[in-house]
Amino acid sequence: MFIRSIAPALVLALVATAALAAPTPAPKPQGAEIAFVTHIQQAFMAKYPTTHEAVEAGYFRYTNEDSTGAISYANQHWTSEDWDHPSQLWYDVHGNLLGADFSVPYVAGKPPSLWGVGPTRWRYFEQHVHYILSGPNGALTYGATSDAKFTAAGGSLSDPQASTLVKMGIAKPPAQVVKLFVFPAVWDLVVWVKPNPNGAFAWQNPLVHPSAAAHSDM
Repeated sequence: MFIRSIAPALVLALVATAALAAPTPAPKPQGAEIAFVTHIQQAFMAKYPTTHEAVEAGYFRYTNEDSTGAISYANQHWTSEDWDHPSQLWYDVHGNLLGADFSVPYVAGKPPSLWGVGPTRWRYFEQHVHYILSGPNGALTYGATSDAKFTAAGGSLSDPQASTLVKMGIAKPPAQVVKLFVFPAVWDLVVWVKPNPNGAFAWQNPLVHPSAAAHSDM
């Protein structure tokens, strides 16, 4: 659920772009979507119940807790091969599974039609850059910037370097940059794995309560 954890200006840009897609239908699964949601809720709660299993499977944390209580983990495989391979998983502050994102590379005007899920469930998110910085006592900071700002500072999207973040004033020594990666343009599908009274495709879950330290940005 990466979009809710990005700096406010970048959120506005991504939401504006996402708005070009057709309106999202009611958040509760319908028809063939019920089988899809039932499957991933059962399978993922067994396979990725905590962050430990996610890390073992190759996912890594790249956001703070967002305003809905979700902390996102990605594996940088931006094409979900099937409904058993999410591109992202998200957890609460206690490390318990909340939900998943599925993604496929963006093709203009062609939202995916997969697994019985309606094409209007998918949203387009623009390419952008994420980074993880180390701080005092090993504390990590999670952040993001637009690809336009990154390239304006001389950065390369095909080969992003820590030195660009230093030039931007985001990092100090390059060694502070633990991870730096480009999040490509994708069609993205957000699904709650934790039961959600509002529906599996809803943006928020009333059963999840963000901590007092939850961030609205990174």
